[in-house]
Amino acid sequence: MVGGIVEVAENRRYLSKYRGFLVVSDDSRELGRVPLDDVTALIISARQASLSRSLMEAIASRNGIIVVCGQDYLPISITFPYPGNYAAPVRIKLQAAASRPLCKRIWQAIVREKILNQSRVLSWLQPDSSVGGRLEGFAQRVKSGDPDNVEAQAARLYWSTFFGPKFGRNRQQDGENAFLNYVYTILRSAVARSVVASGLLPALGIHHHNQRNAFPLVDDLMEPYRPLADMVAWEAFYEEDELGPSAKAKLASVLTLDLRAAQGVTPLCNALHQMAASLVACFKEKRVCLRMAQLIPPNANT
Repeated sequence: MVGGIVEVAENRRYLSKYRGFLVVSDDSRELGRVPLDDVTALIISARQASLSRSLMEAIASRNGIIVVCGQDYLPISITFPYPGNYAAPVRIKLQAAASRPLCKRIWQAIVREKILNQSRVLSWLQPDSSVGGRLEGFAQRVKSGDPDNVEAQAARLYWSTFFGPKFGRNRQQDGENAFLNYVYTILRSAVARSVVASGLLPALGIHHHNQRNAFPLVDDLMEPYRPLADMVAWEAFYEEDELGPSAKAKLASVLTLDLRAAQGVTPLCNALHQMAASLVACFKEKRVCLRMAQLIPPNANT
């Protein structure tokens, strides 16, 4: 387990609760146990696995997320707890009442930070490339709501530089894409947990509104930190031969990486909670006050 992520990848595993532990067993014996208080997300990628109801209840009561993956490690189901926060009804009303101009300005801030983080990551991984500087220029062009779709323009330049001109982001392909799928699943699960813990409704997005997507707000808020996940996937892909246990552990470590926040250095998992809480403030105060932690260069003196 890394960063509170527990994955069940082997078939015929039975997951249950025993006192304060998540217990993994096969047909005849216990294979291991994890303290339930440490579980951020349970990811099930095995084709055959079963869970006890008491375990699902225990994970939900701790604001944990259960993710079921299909092919290529893409999540096909995410179960999240019903908000037990007493303030949740009020916050959901504020969220639903947020004006379109406010949502557009929030999205502008998110897209700008995402592109700036893409620039930072490329500057660290490829210091001799001029693309990082060009992306900074893209970030300055983002308007309220990003009507010119600068995000997509920056993405084309970013990906062609990141993995090479022949690379195409395709969630159905293996290789680099499989690594990206997995690390995005980790990130998405952690963002979903933060959204729910803040008393917000994942189904009400700021920008994303796909009718087949039940978690548009989650996908909105994970955008600034995708480049950090990309960097982790890049490193794991070039260090590992396949997406095995070692590679998955490296990808899951994305949640423990330090970022620079207003209060000091904090791991990504905490930064996500701070961002979700600040979104509540945006809705309440009707202004953009989203708190997004900054990526720290590798080997930087923090």
